[in-house]
This record gives sequence, structure tokens and C-alpha cells, in this order.
Amino acid sequence: MRALVQVRDLAVAYRQTRVLEGVSLEVRAGEILAVVGETGSGKTTLAMAIARLLPPEATVRGQVEINGYDLYALPAHAMRSLRGRLIGLVPQDAMAALNPVLPVGAQVAEVFRAHLGVSAPAAWARAVEALAWVQIPRPERVASLYPHQLSGGMRQRAILAMALALHPPLLIADEPTTALDRITQSEILALVRRLQAETGMSVLWITHDMEVVAALAHRVAVLYAGRLVEVGPCRKILEASAHPYTEALVRTYRDLLAGAWGEPLYAIEGYPPPAGHMLPGCPFHPRCPYAQPVCRERFPDPLWRGEHMVACYFPRGDWG
Repeated sequence: MRALVQVRDLAVAYRQTRVLEGVSLEVRAGEILAVVGETGSGKTTLAMAIARLLPPEATVRGQVEINGYDLYALPAHAMRSLRGRLIGLVPQDAMAALNPVLPVGAQVAEVFRAHLGVSAPAAWARAVEALAWVQIPRPERVASLYPHQLSGGMRQRAILAMALALHPPLLIADEPTTALDRITQSEILALVRRLQAETGMSVLWITHDMEVVAALAHRVAVLYAGRLVEVGPCRKILEASAHPYTEALVRTYRDLLAGAWGEPLYAIEGYPPPAGHMLPGCPFHPRCPYAQPVCRERFPDPLWRGEHMVACYFPRGDWG
């Protein structure tokens, strides 16, 4: 399967604060890749770097290539023109992403007017079609409503309609279901799975929720403190994770599903380093029960077995 997105040795810093270091991964055509990690691990920075939407004070090294375009080699005006056609973005906060003083339909219609140059009536008609495509009931009526008149799930669907209006080959979704209740979350996940299957688009899904990973992803990339520590097929990650951090994440998920009644839930001991504080060696070593002196000295080189990668001196399972 060809790679739609290639990220090579990506590093991002805000002034003197390093947030990502040495991240290399690919998003394949027609797959859902989940990027998982705790708060502060660099997930959103990775998503914004791939979309080339980082703030001006960010310093970026490395390469991001999407569908043959080297994004950081493009002038800004070319990137603006390409973004809606190449990348659809669903941010974390749907309410903040929508303009509160414009009807939802007008905001979706603006995508067609800005990128395709169609007339206002034609753009409105296409906006209604886009709202219907993401399973918004009575889209003609909803198009005339303002964001505050919609439920959280409806706002999220409207954002999804905007992101996918031009049928981009890549959708980046940054924890879009975090603020939703479980039933609405399940509906949004089912919708994304259906749209991905229908269109063949690739999805980069940012999350900290292993339950969402299990329900949605084809492959998983695990970030910890700005470093990529494991990548592999979803089933392999859930059943035979190799990095101690991934093993601990999966254990928290399993405990939620099948932990003993009345017993405390499993929690990873200790805390991640403060955002942007890059430790020498493996960043997980202060919390790792298997750490040895070498883990404190240098970040390990990636080990590969087929499609499964782990960056660890003492990987778990059958890697020994």
C-alpha cells in the first residue's frame, strides 16, 4: 500500500522548547492511523505540523510530504490553495472552530466559494448536500441554524462536512470526540468509518483514548514526550505491544473493560516530563519498571519486525 503522507525526521520547537524530535512515520492511502499518547506528548503539534498550521514562532526541521507535495517547500499562497483540497482538518473544539455569528450552511458554503469560485446559490446547495452526506437530519433547516443552536454531535458533523467538502485524500481529526457523550462518540466513529470506506481517504486520528483506537484504527503510532516509541497494526499493538509505555497504556484500557469489581483501576506510576522537556535517553525511563542505565544515556534506534516498530532497548513480548 502506497504512502499518502511521509513524515521524515520531524522536529518542532517553540523558541527554545522542543516539542517533537526525530519523528518519522507514514500514513498509507486508504488507512486510519491513530496517533495515541498522554496529554503533552506532542500529538496536536504533530497534526498541525502535517497540516502546516503551526504558529509563526514554531521552528520546524525535517520533511512532510503529502501526495507528492513537499509542504514546507511550498510558498504560503500555494499551501493555502492546496490545504482544503489536500487536507481536511477537524479540530478539538467544534464550538470554537465555528463562527458564532454565521449560519452553519454559510460556513460550509464558504469552502466551495473560496476554492471553487461557484456562485452563492450553488455554494449553498452544495453545503446542504455536504451536511446531508455526514448524516445531519433535515440539512436544509440545519444549514440556516447558528452553531449555538446545535448539539455537540451536530456541530461535530458540521465541522466534518466542512473538512470533507472538497473530498481531500487526507482527514486529520484532533481528538474530535473527547467532549462528546459515549453514544454520540460511537455515532461519530461509525460515521468516520463509513465515510473512509466510501471514499478511500486516509485518516490521521489523534487521541489519548485506547477504546477509540480499538474501535477505529487500522494502525497505531504511539508518542511519548515528543518521541515516537512504537508503530504497528492495531491488533498487534493491542495484543502484543512491545514498548513498556504502550504495554501500560493497553493495560489501562483492558482494566477499564474487564477489571475486578471494587478494585482500583491500573494507573501508570509517575508523571510524564513537562511538555517540551526532553530527557536524554528514552523519555519513559523514569517511569519504566524495566529501565537499565543504558536507557538514560541515548534514545534507542528503532527495531523493525515487518510492519511493527519499537524504539526500546528491552522490548516486551517475543522481541527478546
